[in-house]
Amino acid sequence: MAESPENKPTNNTPKDWRGLIWYGLLGLTILSIVFSVMKSPAAPKVLDYTSFLAELDRGTVKQVTIRTNEKVIEGVKRDNSKFKTYYMDSPTLVPDLRAKGVQIQINPADSGWLLSVFLQAFLPVILIGLLWFFILRQAQGANNQAMSFGKSRATANGKDKNNITFKDVAGVDEAVEEVREIVDFLKAPEKYQAIGAKIPKGVLLMGPPGTGKTLLAKAIAGEAGVPFFSLSGSDFVEMFVGVGASRVRDLFKQAKKTQPSIIFVDEIDAVGRHRGAGLGGGHDEREQTLNQLLVEMDGFDPKTTVIVVAATNRPDILDPALLRPGRFDRQVVVDKPDIKGRQQILKIHSTEKKIDENVDMEVIARRTPGFTGADLANLVNEAALLTARKEKQQVTMVELEEATDRVMAGPERKSRLISEKEKEIVAFHEVGHALVAKLISDSDPVHKVSILPRGMALGYTLQLPKEDKYLVSKAEMESQIKVLLGGRIAEQLIFNSITTGASNDIERATDIARAYVCTYGMSEELGTRKYGRTQQQVFLGRDYSDHSKDYSEETARAIDNAIQGLIQRCYKEVEKLLADHKAVLEHVSRQLMEKEVIDGPEFEAMLKEHLKSGVI
Repeated sequence: MAESPENKPTNNTPKDWRGLIWYGLLGLTILSIVFSVMKSPAAPKVLDYTSFLAELDRGTVKQVTIRTNEKVIEGVKRDNSKFKTYYMDSPTLVPDLRAKGVQIQINPADSGWLLSVFLQAFLPVILIGLLWFFILRQAQGANNQAMSFGKSRATANGKDKNNITFKDVAGVDEAVEEVREIVDFLKAPEKYQAIGAKIPKGVLLMGPPGTGKTLLAKAIAGEAGVPFFSLSGSDFVEMFVGVGASRVRDLFKQAKKTQPSIIFVDEIDAVGRHRGAGLGGGHDEREQTLNQLLVEMDGFDPKTTVIVVAATNRPDILDPALLRPGRFDRQVVVDKPDIKGRQQILKIHSTEKKIDENVDMEVIARRTPGFTGADLANLVNEAALLTARKEKQQVTMVELEEATDRVMAGPERKSRLISEKEKEIVAFHEVGHALVAKLISDSDPVHKVSILPRGMALGYTLQLPKEDKYLVSKAEMESQIKVLLGGRIAEQLIFNSITTGASNDIERATDIARAYVCTYGMSEELGTRKYGRTQQQVFLGRDYSDHSKDYSEETARAIDNAIQGLIQRCYKEVEKLLADHKAVLEHVSRQLMEKEVIDGPEFEAMLKEHLKSGVI
C-alpha cells in the first residue's frame, strides 16, 4: 500500500525560514555595530583658530579639508596627528595655505556619507521595527498554540521507520502468539471481513514494569508494516477543560486517515482510571477524556482497520467500561520471563556486545529469577561497563557474575572497613543461613556466601532455585523461615549474644509467618480461612473506611499466638540443628573469613570433607 500524504513527515519549512530571519537580523545588528566602530576613528584634537594659524606659521600643517557648509576645517599635521578647527571666511587663508605648501581640499564629495547616515540613524530604526513585528507574530503564534491544545501529540512513526519485529521480542512467547492474529488482520483484513469475523478493536497489554509491553506493541506495528501512533496516557490531560477529549478525537481522526494503523497508549491507567474516584467523586477533565476514548473505541466503523493497543501495570484500577467486549476485547498478560525466556533475552542483549565464547548464559539466567527484560538488559550493560573499566576486551563470566551481584545486592563497598570482631560475627551469621539451607529439606541450594559489604548489607547468602516455581508449599514456607533464623541462632550459639544484623531476617520471617497464618490458611490452630481484607486504595473511589480487620480481638490474639508459635517452633528446630553441627559451622566460617567469598561448589566440597570425617 502506498504511503498516504498524511503519513509523510511534516514539512518544517516555515519554522526554518523564521529561524533564518532571526539569525539574519542578529547578523545585521552585529555588522552595524562593527561598521560604526570601524567608521568612528579617534576624535581629532580641537584647536581654536588662533592656534591653527600659529601651527600654520610654524609649517607643521600638512593637509587641510575645508567644509564651508559645516564651517569646519579638518587637518593633518606633519606628524600625522589630526586636528579640527572652525572655518573663518578669510580671503588670505587659501593663499597662506598654498604658500606653506599645504594640500587643500574644499568641500570634497564624501562617498561614505549616505551609508554612514543609514547605518547610524536608519538601520537601528529598521531593526527595532522588524524585531517588534516578529515579537507580535510570536505572540500571535502563542495565542494560536493556546487554541491548538486540542491537537493530538501522538508521535507518528511511518511503516518504514519501525524496524522492530517479533524477532526482537523474547521471553513472552505466549503474548506474542496472542497478538499474531492482530498482525494477520492488519496485513489482510479482507480475509476476516469476507466471513464476517470481527477482529478485536483493542488489545490491553498487562504486566509488571519492564517486561516489554511497549516493545511488543512496536513489534506488532513492525510486523504488520502499518503506521504506528504512540503516546502516553498523561499526554491527553491538560489544565484546560475539554482538551483531553479533543485530543482523543484528533488522534483517532489521524489514525483513520492512514488506516490500517495502530494507536498505542502507554500507561493508560493515567487516563483510564476508575470513574468516580476520589473522596468527592466529580466529573473532572480526566473523566471527560475517558468518556471520549470509550465513545471513539465503541464507535468504530466495522470496516475500520484501526487497532488500539494499550499498556498498563495496574489493570486493577482501570474502569470496567474499558475492559468490556467491544473496547479492549483481548487482554494479554506480559509476565516476567521464565528461565528459558531469560536466557533468550540475555542472548538478544548480548548480540551487540563482545562476549567471551566461554560465557554460559544459562547460569546467569538461573541466577536471576524474577528479573524482567529491562533488568536483564541493565545487567548485560553493567557487565560491559565493568569490562571497560577493567580495560578488558571481552565480557567474561566474572563480569557477568559481578554485574548480577551489583544489580541484586548493590555495588561492592570496598571503602567500608569493619573490625575483625564484626567480620567474624558476619561470617558466622552468613554461614548459619547457608548451613541451615543445606541441612533441611525443601530449601533452595546455596549458590554463594559472601562477607563483602554490598549496598546496605555487610554480607549475604545467595540461594538459587533449580527451576522456576509458581507454587510454594507449606513445608517450603517453613523452610524459608528456618533459613532466615539461621543467622541469628548462629550468633547466639557461638558468641552467646545477638546483634542487630538479623533485623531484616526477622522482618521477612515475620511477614512469611503472617502470610502462612492469615492469607494461605496453613495454620492448624486457626484453620483454613483468610483473616483480614485487602485494604482498598482511596483514590480508586471504592473504599474509604479501614475495613482491613474483619475478626474479633479474641481472634487477633489467636493470630498473634499462631504466628509466634510458628516462629518459635522453627527457632527451636534450627537451634538444635546448628548445635549438632557446631564443628561444621565453625570450620566453614573460618574458611569464609579467609576467602571472603565461597561459591556453591566450594561450599559443597567443605561439607563433603566433614561428611567423610563423620562430623555430619
